[in-house]
Amino acid sequence: MTVSNTERALLDSIDEREIVSLTAALIDAGGENPGDTEEKTAKVLAEHCRALGFDVETVEVAPGRPNVIASIGSGDRPGVLFVGHSDVVPAGTGWTSDPFSAVVRDGRILGRGACDMKGGLAAVVAAMAAVQRAGLADEHPMTLACLVDEEDTGLGIRAFVAESQHRTYSCCVVAEPTDLVTIYGCRGAANLEIEVRGRSAHAGQPRNGANAISAAARIIGIIEGSQAELDANPDPELGPATWNVGTIAGGTGTSMVADRCVVTVDRRLLPGESAAGVVGDLRSRIESAGLTGSGIDVEIGIAMEMPGFLTSVNNGLVTTAVQSVVDNGFGRSTDIWTASCDGGFVAQQMGIPTVVLGPGEIDKQAHRPDESVAVRQLTDSARAYALIATRIAALPGL
Repeated sequence: MTVSNTERALLDSIDEREIVSLTAALIDAGGENPGDTEEKTAKVLAEHCRALGFDVETVEVAPGRPNVIASIGSGDRPGVLFVGHSDVVPAGTGWTSDPFSAVVRDGRILGRGACDMKGGLAAVVAAMAAVQRAGLADEHPMTLACLVDEEDTGLGIRAFVAESQHRTYSCCVVAEPTDLVTIYGCRGAANLEIEVRGRSAHAGQPRNGANAISAAARIIGIIEGSQAELDANPDPELGPATWNVGTIAGGTGTSMVADRCVVTVDRRLLPGESAAGVVGDLRSRIESAGLTGSGIDVEIGIAMEMPGFLTSVNNGLVTTAVQSVVDNGFGRSTDIWTASCDGGFVAQQMGIPTVVLGPGEIDKQAHRPDESVAVRQLTDSARAYALIATRIAALPGL
C-alpha cells in the first residue's frame, strides 16, 4: 500500500525525542511487581496525556494501583483500543546502570521496563498525539488502557473488561514487545496450587501416617503423563497445551512422615479452555487413581488465569497491522506467541479482533539485566500505530 500525503504528514509529525523522554520518565517511575505499586507510573502517564489534551480517567483497582484510560476523539464511533501495563518485574541484579534511572546507550534506551513495556506505552501516546494534532481524532478515535498487575494476577485487565460494557471499540492492539511482528494468537496460562494434606507419624512407623510428599509425587506423575494426550491434540496454529511443574515444598523433618506438600504448576491453555475445566479434569484423574482418602486430601486452587486468543490471519486488523509495519520499512511478518498477555481477556470477554504488536524483543530483552529497547523501534512502532488507527475505519466490519 502506498502511503498517502496525509499519512506521510502524520508520520513525519511523530517526534522521536518526545517518545524517548516519556519512556525514560516511565522507567524512572518504577512499579516493580511484586514489591511496589504502579502509582508513580500511572501519575506520570496521566499527567503527560492530560498535557496533550487527551481525555484521561484513572480507576483505582486496589490501593495505590490505578488503571489509566486515555482517549482521543468524540466517541461517536468505535475506535482502536491499545492495551499496555504499568507494572514491571523486579529489577534483580547484574545491571551495569541503575535499572530505574533510564539511560540512552548505542541507540538503545536502558532500564527496567524499557522493553516490557514502558517503550510501548510511550509509542502509543506519540501515535495518539500525532493523530490529534492532525485533526483526525474524531474520525479515528483511539484509547490507551494502561493497566496494573499484568505481571502477576491480572487485577487491571479484569477490572477494565468488567467496566467496559459502556465503551465500544472496533479492535485491540496490545503494545507488548514483538519486534514489530504482528502476533495474531497466543496460548493462555493458568497457575495452579495443589495442596496435599496427609497425616504425620514417626518415620520408624511410616504406615501409621499418610505421606503427603509421596502423594504429591504421584500427582506429578499424573500431570506429566497427561502431556501425551495434549500433544496428540494440538491447535493447528498454537500447538499443544502444556504442563510445567514449577515448585514443590513440603515436610517438616527427615524423621517425620510429611503431613503437607504444596506443588505449583503452570498450564498453558488453548483458546476455549479454562482453568476451571483443567482443574476439574485433573481432580477426576487424581480420584480415579485412588489418591484421595486413607488420610490424604487434595485441594487445587487457581492462583492466576489468563485466557488465550486466536484472530484469523485474514482478519482486517491483522492485514492492516502487517501493512502498516511494512509501510514503515519492516518486512511482512506474522506469528503466534508462546507467551500470554492481556489480549486474551479482551478477545474473549469484549469480543473484538486482537493482535499483539510492539517495540522490543521479548525473548532477548524482557525480564533481564540491562533490559533495553532500540530507540528507532519506538518511533517505528508509533508510526505503525498511527497508520493502524487511521486505516481501520475504512475496513468493513471494523
